[in-house]
Amino acid sequence: MSIKFNEIKELIEFVEKTGITEFRLETSGTKVVIKKEGPVMAASAAMPVPVQAAEIQETPVAAEATTAQEGDKLPENQVTINSPMVGTFYRAPSPEAEAFVQEGQIVEPGQELCIIEAMKLMNTIESDIRGRILKIMVENAQPVEYGQPLFLIEKL
Repeated sequence: MSIKFNEIKELIEFVEKTGITEFRLETSGTKVVIKKEGPVMAASAAMPVPVQAAEIQETPVAAEATTAQEGDKLPENQVTINSPMVGTFYRAPSPEAEAFVQEGQIVEPGQELCIIEAMKLMNTIESDIRGRILKIMVENAQPVEYGQPLFLIEKL
């Protein structure tokens, strides 16, 4: 069972309206934690930080790997890792941190590739294959669409 963004938004609103300070929900691979924090955090110019009192953390999301992008055929040994959601693409966990991956780097299944922020959710996107990053197809802090190619990977 997957949780829809509207359902998460409703949970945030519920927590904000009540005296609850922490709410946890776990369903088949998805974990949502909503915590009321102290003062509102300021946003960084390079990477937004949640500005509401509620913070949400979700378990890593495995992005779909596909061998074709919008009808274009790729060689059999290459796949694209596509965005599983609409949001903002970040290459690193914070503005001052190193990027999760670089072009030419070998990645393993389960390895973090990037973060996509969607509705104040920071979703870690993981690789579901072993391969070499041939191309990072999105610039840091740029909006992405559902199904948009993020990485071109050569399967190893």
